[in-house]
Amino acid sequence: MTVDIATSSVLTVIETTGFFAPIVFIFFHMIRQFLLIPVVVVCIAGGVLFGAELGTIYSVVGLTGASMIFYFISKLFPALLQRFEKMKVIWLGQYTQLSNGQIVILRMIPFVNFSLISLCILEKTKTFRKFMKLSFLTHIPSSFCFTFLGASLQTLAPIYLVLLVIVLLCLVYFLREKQALIQWHDFFSREKKHDY
Repeated sequence: MTVDIATSSVLTVIETTGFFAPIVFIFFHMIRQFLLIPVVVVCIAGGVLFGAELGTIYSVVGLTGASMIFYFISKLFPALLQRFEKMKVIWLGQYTQLSNGQIVILRMIPFVNFSLISLCILEKTKTFRKFMKLSFLTHIPSSFCFTFLGASLQTLAPIYLVLLVIVLLCLVYFLREKQALIQWHDFFSREKKHDY
């Protein structure tokens, strides 16, 4: 299985660092987004290496660090942020504002892009302090889930994984905000298009 191979590769890299393994693991979480390694793979490796409790704590710290890096990169490279904004429009729609509950659930779905959710948090919070606080809080359930349940999730039959994802997506729908904010100029530009 691909997840098994990726997890064993991460384990091999981190195990060779010995005493510094927790620091290397946290750093690995922070650079994971640039290596295109799924969050679930690194969290499972943390559970195997450090146990479920410490693995979860290290994963929360590492993922929060990854969010911090995303924040500063988004400020330094606005063009990169625009690429994620286009991805957001394609996947979620232009006027979608995710609630905190939706963000938590989406973080728990392994194939949802980490940076896309970070962009949604950035749009919701505006300031660095609020961004980091919400990022930290949304990383706790996903780290717990992937570290404690990650190994057993791999062994589940595909039908159960599909059902689990469907349940999570249903929760995303029911936890949505009931209003959409449309910019003044967007509203009138849409109205003009309908006039012709």
